[in-house]
Amino acid sequence: MGRTKKRARYEFTKGEKAGLYKAISNRRDVRSQFKPDPVPDRVFAKILNAAHQAGSVGFMQPWNFILIKDELIKQQVKAICDKANLKAAEVYEEPLRTKYLSMKLEGILEAPVNICVTCDPTRGGPHVLGRHTIPETDLYSTCCAIQNLWLAARAEGLGMGWVSILHNEDLKAVLKIPSHIIPVAYLCMGYVTHFLKKPELEMVGWRNRESLQKLVFYEQWGHTPNAQWRVLDRLMGKIKD
Repeated sequence: MGRTKKRARYEFTKGEKAGLYKAISNRRDVRSQFKPDPVPDRVFAKILNAAHQAGSVGFMQPWNFILIKDELIKQQVKAICDKANLKAAEVYEEPLRTKYLSMKLEGILEAPVNICVTCDPTRGGPHVLGRHTIPETDLYSTCCAIQNLWLAARAEGLGMGWVSILHNEDLKAVLKIPSHIIPVAYLCMGYVTHFLKKPELEMVGWRNRESLQKLVFYEQWGHTPNAQWRVLDRLMGKIKD
């Protein structure tokens, strides 16, 4: 079999590739568009399985998923989020502080399902293949599962929002998480009224997306493209969101 045919054998179809890239480009951090409609179990199972298919260093699979529908628990999480949010606002000067406080940064109560994704640094024992030099790869691996979860949710028409304005020790107390387990992400998930065309923080003027060309270096840190990289650099410059 020639190289071209062999490559085509492993390549996704045009439609499959379009779906993948669409999920990536249309993923949004959802906060205020949640509907109360329940997430069907069959859809939820598929999304969780997609998360569980994530790559992990040494195949340690350090993640756990705490699924939350109980309104009392959600209210407790909302309370610790509100407390942390007021404290976070203090770092900004006016008028940025007022703008910060005016933004809705979570959908804990509105979303029908909350998910806490955790990392167990002890999973796989003391000698996990590939982790000796960079022990933080357990956290990085957990983030791979979170991204899979997010993209699968988007493909199923579900919105998801990452609530990061929380103190882990407070969250662990509410969710009865063991002391050695690390909460990595608290996520709100559900169907939405609509998806925003651009990231919400960009739409409200908080931050803009960085230029990809400025973030890519060649051969060593800070190096601009030489002749062998210039075509790639130009192509990146033509890509639109």
